[in-house]
Amino acid sequence: MSAIHKRLYAALKQEFGLLAKQFKTYLPPVYPYDVVGGQRQIKQADFNNLVAILPVADPNIFSQTQRISLAQTEMQLAAANPQLHNQYEVYRNMYEALGVKDIDKILIRPQPPQPQDPALEHIAALAGTPFQAFPNQDHRAHITSHLSFMGTNIAKNAPMVNASLQKNIFEHISIMSQEHVQLEFKNEIQQMQMMGQQMQQLQMQPGPQTQQQIQMIQMQLKNMADKIEARKAELISEAMEEFMKEEQKISSQFANDPIAQLKARELDIMAQDNERKKQETIEKVNLEKMKAMMNQVAQDEKLQQNEDLAKMRANTSLQKTVLASHLKKDGEKNKNKV
Repeated sequence: MSAIHKRLYAALKQEFGLLAKQFKTYLPPVYPYDVVGGQRQIKQADFNNLVAILPVADPNIFSQTQRISLAQTEMQLAAANPQLHNQYEVYRNMYEALGVKDIDKILIRPQPPQPQDPALEHIAALAGTPFQAFPNQDHRAHITSHLSFMGTNIAKNAPMVNASLQKNIFEHISIMSQEHVQLEFKNEIQQMQMMGQQMQQLQMQPGPQTQQQIQMIQMQLKNMADKIEARKAELISEAMEEFMKEEQKISSQFANDPIAQLKARELDIMAQDNERKKQETIEKVNLEKMKAMMNQVAQDEKLQQNEDLAKMRANTSLQKTVLASHLKKDGEKNKNKV
């Protein structure tokens, strides 16, 4: 089956190449055609030598069972390290391999993150769901709110919550510094944009003097960019110093309470153990589901193959009967002639 499938792939590739050659030779420069909802057009230039004609298929995959097996392996790898994989695409590939229709009605497409107020971010930190900072937020208000929440007992006893809040604070510091720099160097940034447009115009006019002017503009742009970046780093350093002072106050209060430290350690171990058990249960359930689906597909294919073989045997038997009847009639005719 693999060899047959690869030969079919090669033949289809060759046929598409011949069709593309005919279109390139005899198609008018623009060929209009109608479709439902409007009119489209295709150009002769669409079939030039820069376009490669390839069948949309994988010659190494020739059955649904094989596609399901590859999708299942992909799902197992993604479950082993979810941080490195797009889980939505992994499950979508699995459903496509199974031949499921209307996947969007079954699989929920992940929504992009949206700006949240500090209270919702605290809830997300407690739930272990990701959240992030966005431009044009009140960054200082978010940072102050997070620092206050980090001083509560529930946050002190949950290191992962503190880590999520600190990560969000660093994001706010970076964006806040970037916005401050954009306001402080507003005129310089506009000047850099004008210089970039001027350099693009000069690049269209080759010549020794033009090259010197381009180099001068590039040097000026680099100096201005370095100045802006240095100012941003200075603002980040100031904000980080302020944050570290507040964070040290919170950690010093926590460090003086040994019971709170022990409780935090116990909660952290329990959370890790629960998460591990949850992941193992999910992986086991998914694996059982995939095995059941694969067994059903394999059984269906086997039944179809048996049915095809039965039809072939029936046709062969019928042909043998017809052939024997014809031979018998021919033998009787010859006998009568003799």
